[in-house]
Amino acid sequence: MTPRLARLICLLTLMVALSGGVQTGVGRIHRASPALDEILPPAAVIEKVAEGFGFTEGPVWLRDGSLLFSDIPNNTIYRWTPDGKVTIFRKPSGYDGTDAPPGAFIGSNGLTLDRQGRLVICEHGNRRVTRLEKDGKLTVLADRFEGKRLNSPNDAVFKSDGSLYFTDPPYGLVKQDDDPAKELPFSGIYRLAGGKLQLLSKDLTRPNGLAFSPDEKYLYVANSDARRKIWMRFEVRPDGTLGASKVFYDVTSESAPGLPDGLKVDRKGNVYATGPGGVWIFSPEGKHLGTIQPPEVPANCAWGDKDGRTLYMTARTGLYRIRLSIEGIRP
Repeated sequence: MTPRLARLICLLTLMVALSGGVQTGVGRIHRASPALDEILPPAAVIEKVAEGFGFTEGPVWLRDGSLLFSDIPNNTIYRWTPDGKVTIFRKPSGYDGTDAPPGAFIGSNGLTLDRQGRLVICEHGNRRVTRLEKDGKLTVLADRFEGKRLNSPNDAVFKSDGSLYFTDPPYGLVKQDDDPAKELPFSGIYRLAGGKLQLLSKDLTRPNGLAFSPDEKYLYVANSDARRKIWMRFEVRPDGTLGASKVFYDVTSESAPGLPDGLKVDRKGNVYATGPGGVWIFSPEGKHLGTIQPPEVPANCAWGDKDGRTLYMTARTGLYRIRLSIEGIRP
């Protein structure tokens, strides 16, 4: 193959990926329990629907029938539509400066919607949580705790009462815990309600993805620390604070690439958690049912399509999806 032909093939591949081409049957599915068949039909396949990004994260399905997701190092939020088109939704998405080193994780990360359908953005580089208003203006929801700048808000979820929960590890800081710009000596889990920011926990070294159980009695939180790769389950008290906690599942011994990261829950309480090698599926009791394994390590996932039964996965440079049998909980 000549260099010219190789370049042409690469260009055509990218054009197809960004203009509606779908690759079907990529990756594999590991079935750890027969119970997975009730969630993931035996004929289900993983599809790649877009590629060519830097590091994808934070997917959220909009009420207009499109999917938004973050490309962190490229400081961009993209919109994907069911016709396969990918367009820039917002750039810059998480950092307004110009001094970030190449490849720094300074763009937006987690995305969610409030009850009015407004987009809420975890901005790594700007170290804040913002809301995109209907007129296109940004409202800063949280950027400091007790006068000190947040680290780099990572992921967020709303409770049905309108309170916002989010995690704040230091991934957006170039040197993370050793970065001289870091002002807080911990990585927190926070609750924002009535304009007041409340620290709920500072026990996890790298709190990341989070989601409520369907009855909101529990909050699941991923810990993205290679030394302690776990998902925690916290009891949620009536006042919204967190009570007793337990390790929901521990994958510290897993050697596959990837750490506990983004997670979602379906209507029956099953947990879908990105982690080593793929999206781990757990029963509400913490039994591992199986793992969806795209060809790239997934960082987050979200429910999409009209019926909420398609799981979209952001995995490094690509966007993937798979059809399931149970509807997911989405904002």
